Amino acid sequence: MTIKLLAIGKTDNKDLQALIDDYQKRLGFYIKFEFEIIPDLKKVKNLSEEQQKQKEGELILNKLNATDVLILMDENGKQLDSVGFSSYLQKHMNSGIKRLVFLIGGPYGFSPDVYQKANGKLSLSKMTFSHQMIRLFMIEQLYRGFTILRNEPYHHR
Repeated sequence: MTIKLLAIGKTDNKDLQALIDDYQKRLGFYIKFEFEIIPDLKKVKNLSEEQQKQKEGELILNKLNATDVLILMDENGKQLDSVGFSSYLQKHMNSGIKRLVFLIGGPYGFSPDVYQKANGKLSLSKMTFSHQMIRLFMIEQLYRGFTILRNEPYHHR
């Protein structure tokens, strides 16, 4: 199985990007991992929030395969602790799917078409974080999940 993290917009903080790169490298020891950025939309000043979500949704849906299992990182999604998340990952690995895609949307969330395509929603917290921070948190939690599944000490450091 491959895990893909898909996000809208680049990370412009070099320190944050260095941490993302570090955890992405670590994660590669456990599973095939892909991280793809969909560039920010251009000329959004004339677009409503709904129009932006619709255009981002089209870009997102073009990046997905028909067999992908799509999980939205959404403030209204289910919250899991790290051990629960590791079990969530194991369940998906056991199901025989080819690719599990976690999606971090743009500033206004997801279009109705993306919600319709989704197989589930997860939330990292009731708090609001920047979309750039969520990338780091998500990759770190993926890494943590695999160290839990392998019974490695990282989780309790």
